[in-house]
Amino acid sequence: MQPTLTIATRESALALWQAYHIQARIGELFPEINVVINKMTSKGDQILDRPLALIGGKGHFTKELEDAMLSGQADMAVHSLKDVPTYIPDGLELAAITQRQDQSDVFLSHKYASLEELPENAIVGTTSLRRRMQVSQQRGDLVLRDLRGNVNTRLRKLAEGQYDAIILAYIGLDRLDLLKDIPYVQKLDFMIPPMGQAALGIEIVADNPLARKVTVALNDPDTYLCTQIERDFVAAIGAGCSAPVAVNAVLEGDEVVVRTMLGFPDGTRIMEETLRTPIDASEGLGRTLAKTMIDRGAMELLKEAEKVAFKDEMPERL
Repeated sequence: MQPTLTIATRESALALWQAYHIQARIGELFPEINVVINKMTSKGDQILDRPLALIGGKGHFTKELEDAMLSGQADMAVHSLKDVPTYIPDGLELAAITQRQDQSDVFLSHKYASLEELPENAIVGTTSLRRRMQVSQQRGDLVLRDLRGNVNTRLRKLAEGQYDAIILAYIGLDRLDLLKDIPYVQKLDFMIPPMGQAALGIEIVADNPLARKVTVALNDPDTYLCTQIERDFVAAIGAGCSAPVAVNAVLEGDEVVVRTMLGFPDGTRIMEETLRTPIDASEGLGRTLAKTMIDRGAMELLKEAEKVAFKDEMPERL
């Protein structure tokens, strides 16, 4: 009898691309395994009228998939790693991280060629407090407004003129071939990415030997090392997925370099730090970086930042 693996996925275009990509990879590596897709709609996809930070952060994109695995409806789930909280429920395991691709944030506009060319008080759409912080540090004269919906919805809002520009992750647009219809595209090289950007995280039922066998083959050790440093940092500093925190670890020769920035979404009260260490001595580097920032008052700063981020809106518990 042919063994079967079921992948749980959200129904958004990008999530489906990711699930079918992993399905194809498994098919190449293990042609004897039948891989099926279980499509699900998450609360993060359904609630589009409030900022993510007010509905519990990006964990809403993963919870339904995790519940499906825990109830036996799926053996694994494919996530954008940046959406995966650092807490993984008992019985599940983040078992593999795929090779990281282009981590850039990208400026998109139908009217202006670059961030630098935007006029004063131009309206820029972004969901991310991390992006708000870094854009505001560069251009404090811009008006930043929340931007929700799937990728196609966000691009439609831009095309309709609701925003002068929007900022998204490059990798999703590239995977869905959506950049060709946008007149002005600029990679924002000054921006530090969030934890896990441009990598896929594969979460499995921990006691499923077939899923574990597959994830061993799909895992990229270098990406796993770098993203684990980032996740350790975020976990230690107590920052949720939606917090105004940027952190990025990369390999440079035989060293790991990790950078972080955090502060207020309006680009003030910024704290930055960079650590560098040999790869073979990088165990615990994320926690070391977190301690450095905590000693400088990072946790208190983030609490204040959370209070002011959406002061005109009332958080709701879901």
